Amino acid sequence: MQQTTLNNAEIEQFSKISQNWWDENGPFKPLHDLNPTRLQYIHETLITHLGLQRDQVYPFTGIRLLDIGCGGGLISEPMCRLGAQVVGVDASEPTIEVARDHAQQMGLNIDYRTTSIEEMVAANEPSLDVILALEVVEHVADVDAFIQYCSKLLKPGGALILSTINRTWKAYGVAILGAEYVMRWLPRGTHDWHKFLTPAELATSVRASDCLFKNVIGMSFCPFKWTWSLTDDVNVNYLMYAVKTA
Repeated sequence: MQQTTLNNAEIEQFSKISQNWWDENGPFKPLHDLNPTRLQYIHETLITHLGLQRDQVYPFTGIRLLDIGCGGGLISEPMCRLGAQVVGVDASEPTIEVARDHAQQMGLNIDYRTTSIEEMVAANEPSLDVILALEVVEHVADVDAFIQYCSKLLKPGGALILSTINRTWKAYGVAILGAEYVMRWLPRGTHDWHKFLTPAELATSVRASDCLFKNVIGMSFCPFKWTWSLTDDVNVNYLMYAVKTA
């Protein structure tokens, strides 16, 4: 029997609020606020990884990119606009319906699917140049299996970019107490502190899956300016970049 990475309770919870994906003041407001910073890192990392020119309008033309746990398409849409051939997958059918509808309204051609990464591997999905898994690993049932499936779908030399939350007391205070109970940005129970991963733990999973760990960088929120920025502080949110070995 194929090992599953899906957590049905998590999928059901996100399905309940799927109609709010594009509401910038709704339950996904933190992701809307965070998105420019995530995109900055992804753009800069992939430009360097692929050896591309920074001034190109559509730098990722010809690049096949998978956005795992794509939600309503907050990352899939801008990556499509930059020229990538985007496959966006999510295990929640209501969420994928929202993503498809919004992409159609925007005139974007994105291959959205209700599926899981293990199902893609089982179906012999053609290899990908880039895989993004943003704010996903803290919600899957088996992190090691999830990273292994990602590696299987990547071309040798392909890029894997992950983002998640560190398992620190600071992260508990900010991401759970602050975001869910005080500010009420997210529904209570969205995150489980015990499922957060330290950068060292995630890097270990990456290395065990035939990928070369390249770097990790933090993302910090400034409440006074109400902005996110890339930083050396990985105590709460962080991004990680790895490359599939030959």
